[in-house]
Amino acid sequence: EALVKAGLKDGMTISTHHHFRNGDLIANQIFDIASELGVKNLRWYPSASFPCHEPIIKYLEDGTINRIEGSMNGALGRFCSEGKMKGTAVLRSHGGRYQAVQDGEVKIDIAVIGAGTADQFGNANGVFGPSASGLLGFALADSQYADKVIVVTDNMVPFPCVPWQIQGNHVDYTVVMDKVGIPERIVSGTTQITKSPDRLLLAEMTAKFCDVTGIIKDGFSFQTGAGGTSLSVSQYFRDIMKERGIKARFARGGSNKYLVEMLEEGLVEYILDGQTFDLDGVRSMGENANHVWTSPFTSYNYHSKGNFAGLVDVVILGATEVDVNFNANVVTHSDGLLLHGIGGWQNCLFSKTVILPLPLFRDRIPVIRDEVTTLCGPGELIDVIVTERGIAINPLRQDLIEKAKESDLPLKTIQELKDEAERICGKPEKPVLGDEVVAVIKWVDGTIIDSVRKVVG
Repeated sequence: EALVKAGLKDGMTISTHHHFRNGDLIANQIFDIASELGVKNLRWYPSASFPCHEPIIKYLEDGTINRIEGSMNGALGRFCSEGKMKGTAVLRSHGGRYQAVQDGEVKIDIAVIGAGTADQFGNANGVFGPSASGLLGFALADSQYADKVIVVTDNMVPFPCVPWQIQGNHVDYTVVMDKVGIPERIVSGTTQITKSPDRLLLAEMTAKFCDVTGIIKDGFSFQTGAGGTSLSVSQYFRDIMKERGIKARFARGGSNKYLVEMLEEGLVEYILDGQTFDLDGVRSMGENANHVWTSPFTSYNYHSKGNFAGLVDVVILGATEVDVNFNANVVTHSDGLLLHGIGGWQNCLFSKTVILPLPLFRDRIPVIRDEVTTLCGPGELIDVIVTERGIAINPLRQDLIEKAKESDLPLKTIQELKDEAERICGKPEKPVLGDEVVAVIKWVDGTIIDSVRKVVG
């Protein structure tokens, strides 16, 4: 009823957020309804998609949805890579998504915002309720700029819903459902601490590098990405900080159990959170005043008077590939398949030191290549590659090279690491791609940095 009242019709742009991650129950229902109404040619503008959204493929096939402008994980990405999506996909960073809406590049017709708690006026938060997801920062631009805004909750409370992350004065309709999300599925495969001995070694080497180069010091700040190896680094930071009596001024979320423990132990003064990666993060946001929610506007928006990405001392991120010029890829694999989103990865490259801990090869395919399959971030912004067989420091960072060379860390050039991987695995084949562009990759300023072509072999 709310979608009908909002004027749902052919060709509209429909937006959703991903704070429920793989536990989202709303997006699929939106397009079930659109299909039943016979609506066609929609643009879906999610802040991210997950395996739970695989049922949407049937609506891409029947024309209910023309294209997705947002991350495509797993089956949706494969569908796009095979050239089956009618329109061309557009992938943006979290900051780039906010910026595209703010700048008018993308006009959202209807924003549907799932919320753990809301009131009848439309004030909403993700902190409380049976379907609490932590925060709703990725829906902020949608609520402010969309023509019509629908808040959906399974926990309607009497006015006022406090604290509110979504302001009711932006909201057109509120809807009560039996269940909007499954909090237990907030934890996805990529946001779990790794148990792999090899990956734990990468995390340990990364933390040691940060220690010997003086990055870990009283008052420093850090961010670990969503990958299991990156998240594990915080455990090793914690050990070093306890041993030295060091306290971090802030950690930039996504939050998880380990960051929350560091906050509650007094090792971190603040968590500035963009999304919660597990239920400990959700709990902490409701209980700890120093666990602060943020949005892509303050943290990542390139078209603003400033954002605080550049204030973070070190960020630990993942990648699917890097090349000998330190360029990196996070969206496609070496077979050309589009299987991941950009997230906040591009935006984080503007921090003071960027480190990518990566295995030298995956499934006997070298990760370091002559040229990345898809360019997502330029090498001049990537400082260090940590592998289990050595650490390569970007020659642009002579300061880090000078500090690290006195240590017992295995320092190598990136070419040496590439050669070693190829001695073990052989030289990797290039993917067989057609001429058809199935997706474009936007850079943080809204320009196109690369394109993804149809996989034909």
